[in-house]
Amino acid sequence: MRRRVMFVSSVLVAVALAAGVAAAVVGVFSPESGGGGGATDRAAARPRQGPEPPDRGAYLGAWVQPSAFTPEGRLRAVREYESLLGRKLDIVHTYHRWDDPFPSEDDLSFLRRSNQLLLSWAGTDTRDIAAGRYDAMIRDRARSLRATRGRIYLQWRWEMDRPNLRGEVHSPADYIAAWKHIQAIFAEERATNVAWVWCPLAEGFATGRAAAYYPGGKYVDWLCVDAYAKEPSESLGQVMRPFLRWAKDHPKPIMIGEFGTQEGAEGQRAAWLRSVAALAKSEPQIKALVYFDAYINRDGRVRAWSLRGSPPDLKAFRELAAGEYFNPRGLRVGKP
Repeated sequence: MRRRVMFVSSVLVAVALAAGVAAAVVGVFSPESGGGGGATDRAAARPRQGPEPPDRGAYLGAWVQPSAFTPEGRLRAVREYESLLGRKLDIVHTYHRWDDPFPSEDDLSFLRRSNQLLLSWAGTDTRDIAAGRYDAMIRDRARSLRATRGRIYLQWRWEMDRPNLRGEVHSPADYIAAWKHIQAIFAEERATNVAWVWCPLAEGFATGRAAAYYPGGKYVDWLCVDAYAKEPSESLGQVMRPFLRWAKDHPKPIMIGEFGTQEGAEGQRAAWLRSVAALAKSEPQIKALVYFDAYINRDGRVRAWSLRGSPPDLKAFRELAAGEYFNPRGLRVGKP
């Protein structure tokens, strides 16, 4: 099947970026006996005005790669994607560099359209952040997000455990100090409409490196993980298993912040997507899934995670979107 793959120079920028839970929520998630983190997280839970997990089911969202990286291009891409699904996305994923002013025009448009916003904010040198070099800028971002009055998931320096970020992140202790410093400024500015999402790589739990970056239950509202299967023969459950074992001892709602796989033999990826739905239903701690719909050209290799070029895969995702479990807000579902 022929596919139209668009390579835009701006994609490389996006790849670089992309490569409050209420106190009652605490009772929803039961850590395994013998875990060391569960008690700490339960004691630390506090009410917030940020996005809360659904009582049942899981939100569905996506990062939708636009053909033009402009506010109009990003809005158009999401609208077209939603028309293919037959419903609005619960969560629209957007990325910002460290020094970007935000929320951007399209961020605000998504909030006005009743989409929830997952705002991934890239980082800079953690030691400079903790030392106060960027306090004025951080304070400005906190005030700007508070002023939206929208409920926003803020994911600062996701995939902090990636080896290629070591020169910026330094050590887990440096990362945690920067996280707490940013969060303290947001608290001073009363930006309580922000939920704090901590999001390493799934493979970081397989290697044992990710958990050291956890700031602690007092400072995290949503656990998150970015998880990709190399091929659709590898289930998302296999990729996420080490993370899910760790998360059992940390009773927070889980968001899968990015997930996807490349197309395999005919029907393979559609079956893979259906298995993702089954995984989420079998793991009630998973409260949000955000697909990464993009074509990526990295190091001369194309990774075709987008579903838009494959009608069978898009149909499987549309089935997931139409299901009651993945539509907890009861959004209207129409014909694509």
